[in-house]
Amino acid sequence: MEIKYTPAFLSKIEDIFAESSLFLRYEKGNFKSGYCILKEQRVIVVNKYLPIEGKINCLIEILKQIEINENLLGAKTKKLYEELIQESLNG
Repeated sequence: MEIKYTPAFLSKIEDIFAESSLFLRYEKGNFKSGYCILKEQRVIVVNKYLPIEGKINCLIEILKQIEINENLLGAKTKKLYEELIQESLNG
């Protein structure tokens, strides 16, 4: 799967978080790796000053680390999620 660093692709990845009942926030901060996860509150905070490529890469990295209930995802979102996870396993 080719990752497209566009606002539309970023929006599609954000939909994965929204549909899985995770709260995604863009905040200013000095995060070393670009994000932090507040597990107890199911909130993911991404540095809003990252360029779009950084935001997409951070969100994909987070998807690899957390569990997503795929039953909550719509068909298109689930397909994208599976492709991103599969790509991370192969690459």
